[in-house]
Amino acid sequence: MEFRIAIDVFSGRKNPVIEVKGKEAARLYERLKPAARLSSKELLPVPTSTLGYRGLIIEATGARSLPKTFRLANGDLTGPRLSHRAADEDLEDFIARHPALTRKLGKKFPEFLLKEIERFRETRRRHRHHPPHWPHREHCRCAPLYEPTWWNDAGQKQYNNNCYNYSTNYRTDTFAQPGLAAGAEYTALTCASVRPAAVADDLIATPAANNRCPREGHLVALVIAPGIDFHWYRKGRNGYWTHKPGGTQATNVDNSGHLIPDPRTADRGPYTDFCTFMVVMHGHIKIE
Repeated sequence: MEFRIAIDVFSGRKNPVIEVKGKEAARLYERLKPAARLSSKELLPVPTSTLGYRGLIIEATGARSLPKTFRLANGDLTGPRLSHRAADEDLEDFIARHPALTRKLGKKFPEFLLKEIERFRETRRRHRHHPPHWPHREHCRCAPLYEPTWWNDAGQKQYNNNCYNYSTNYRTDTFAQPGLAAGAEYTALTCASVRPAAVADDLIATPAANNRCPREGHLVALVIAPGIDFHWYRKGRNGYWTHKPGGTQATNVDNSGHLIPDPRTADRGPYTDFCTFMVVMHGHIKIE
């Protein structure tokens, strides 16, 4: 029996993964086993296109009563023919403290992840999604169209293109990293490191843009979860902003389910540092 557990938490970076085998996998299975079935009132949709923690994506091999791939979020198991509480409803806290995560991401990451899991639980307690009215007036004529169905294919495009790909409207299928194509990749998860890496990719730093559309190209914005991850937004033709958190779906709302007239005031979860506005000139940049 084996488990491959992806912690669905990042936007710019690839999600961390741990693998559990042997006796540890057998013990984990006892905690993962489906317990009480969820009622229709309890079975809320998982808000996957948000910033920060979104649950665990688990691939199981040789585990009876569990599908090959499923999600654990807020103690709920969801997947093919699976809508149950986990036997151990606090298993996510246990995974957050797994020593493999500390080895890969440092001593501060478990503390960050535990805070994110608690934030997610609170979000679930009050989550009721009502799609907001999406205005269609045109403000930014050079901005790319908001085409969520093109990005959200539940396959190659969605899972292999991140917020940087989406914000620049540049598909690479590589989970593009700022500066990588130019040989000047960021070295720290700070505004001071990621911003010049994007400039090396030929994005234009425009700190004085103040949320105004450029005459040519389109406006993007960089935010940082300090020491953890980066995230990008892009401004659309109707003047509102959209984004794509990691391998999740492109969306036009923030973590509170609100439209985004200005990313500086949006609910960005743990991405607390607003770095800058930048301009993407179509056909001028290269990312990978």
